[in-house]
Amino acid sequence: MASAAPAPPPPASLPRIVAASLIGTTIEWYDFFLYGSAAALVFNRLFFPDSDPLVGTLLSFLTYAVGFAARPLGALVFGHYGDRLGRKKLLVLSLVLMGGATFAIGLLPTHATVGTAAPVLLTLLRLVQGFALGGEWGGAVLLVSEHGDARRRGFWASWPQTGAPAGQLLATGVLSLLTAVLSDDAFGSWGWRIPFLLSGVLVIVGLWIRLSVDESPVFKQALAQAEARKATRAEAEKLPLVSVLKHHWRDVLVAMGARMAENISYYVITAFILVYATTSAGVSKQTALNAVLIASAVHFAVIPAWGALSDRVGRRPVYLLGAVGVGLWMFPFFSLIDTGGFGNLILAVTVGLVLHGAMYAPQAAFFSEMFATRMRYSGASIGAQFASVAAGAPAPLIATALLADYDSSTPIALYVIAAAVLTVVAVGVAKETRHRDLTDGEPSADTEPATTRTADTPAL
Repeated sequence: MASAAPAPPPPASLPRIVAASLIGTTIEWYDFFLYGSAAALVFNRLFFPDSDPLVGTLLSFLTYAVGFAARPLGALVFGHYGDRLGRKKLLVLSLVLMGGATFAIGLLPTHATVGTAAPVLLTLLRLVQGFALGGEWGGAVLLVSEHGDARRRGFWASWPQTGAPAGQLLATGVLSLLTAVLSDDAFGSWGWRIPFLLSGVLVIVGLWIRLSVDESPVFKQALAQAEARKATRAEAEKLPLVSVLKHHWRDVLVAMGARMAENISYYVITAFILVYATTSAGVSKQTALNAVLIASAVHFAVIPAWGALSDRVGRRPVYLLGAVGVGLWMFPFFSLIDTGGFGNLILAVTVGLVLHGAMYAPQAAFFSEMFATRMRYSGASIGAQFASVAAGAPAPLIATALLADYDSSTPIALYVIAAAVLTVVAVGVAKETRHRDLTDGEPSADTEPATTRTADTPAL
């Protein structure tokens, strides 16, 4: 017998759910991006003072990359328990871990005070940040995707994605304000701590909102079905990770490939630019921060529009447009920055982030629709976060090393173009998911994975 699909949430509840996901992802990304910006601006001097300035930047970006290394572990742990216990509980935990680690960074002693213990402590806290973020993304987008209207899933699910530019906007805005009102000495001495300590206040606000929402009705239904099957068949439920690798390994590979251009381009455009613009183009760090600030505001605005377009034409066409566009934009991107003009800098970053948004906006719905409910948190998180180790983690590091070796932006542009080619191939071989129904049953050994059904097919 087909089980009844869960009724859609009342109209007033969906915006509240979206707000809960958005505020949490904004805070998480604020914390994560704040570290990246600080790594480019001050951490090289505060935690690696004995190095050449560019080498110090490389070392600070290396601790930045460590956070990405912890994200797959976070994806595995949070995905497992998120598929077993629910999305909401794990989202609350991820927010506490991320905010606590960021607040602690604001209290860290520097190399001048405790010597080599300073970068060690910094690296440990960065690992906690990465672990928390590895579990945050999947839960946030699933909470919205599984509550929302299937016909507008791309639009609604894209709102948690705006947490990335919102967090970037908030982090860059706070840093930009501080560098504008404080001298370089004051900012380097104590001013850099203020944005990290501010995270403690933001987490309290985020927890208050996130604790007020209900668990996903799709997950509740799937959990009830799993319990009924277990009681009837007297068989243990398989671990979500095992089910993902059995039924959805192709989807995991597609998700990883899809993230290559999206992840690499984003960190080159928003993090590495702070190095390139200040060292090669002779732009002040204040000017570079302001350009990223303005572009992030535009990025925030266009993501829901790209998500809505994916509801009309499909996830794949919009995603492919973004991947091809980012690849084509890289040489103009660096050429505009090389002019040193503020207007050209804004244009370079803004166009880059608008094209990035065409990949990032449909990604939430696209990845959610690939997996069955009781393995969706694990599948979406594993596909997204394992890719980040090869993509976003080393992107600023590789770009900085290429700049140091070749003193040219050409190898960096080719690096992003190669990532775009990988993404085009991955998304090109993927199936369109726009009409898939999230209220699915669990795939078994003798049936097709439930995600092959469309929204018009009854649930099992």
